[in-house]
Amino acid sequence: MDNLQAFAQSILKAQPFSQLLGAELTRFESGKAELALRLTDSLKQQHGFAHGGVVSYLADNALTFAGGSVLGDAVTSEFKINYLRPAIGERLIARAESLHAGKQQAVCQCEIYAVDAQGVEKLCAVAQGTIVKV
Repeated sequence: MDNLQAFAQSILKAQPFSQLLGAELTRFESGKAELALRLTDSLKQQHGFAHGGVVSYLADNALTFAGGSVLGDAVTSEFKINYLRPAIGERLIARAESLHAGKQQAVCQCEIYAVDAQGVEKLCAVAQGTIVKV
């Protein structure tokens, strides 16, 4: 594991909420990040699909990791999410990338997929955000 990946893993481990949800950082490189989590019953809403807050969490954190990979220590300044379909499946995956980065901020986008037991991915949400250097 390279230093950048180890650094990112240490950040995720330092986030109690991420640990509570069981989030995993599955990819981290310059300008890109991927977060995943197993979709348990405790993360679902009354209709049996992922709660919007869980999907939103993944988008927010993946956007910030993608932006932070080019800015250094960073936080989310703002983000917007569009829910496209119910997130039904075994896992959720958020894939984010930096579209443009300056010295103090990065604009990033993210796609969130629900993955079924056969490994089929369905796009369930998209997000865009501004990430700022701390």
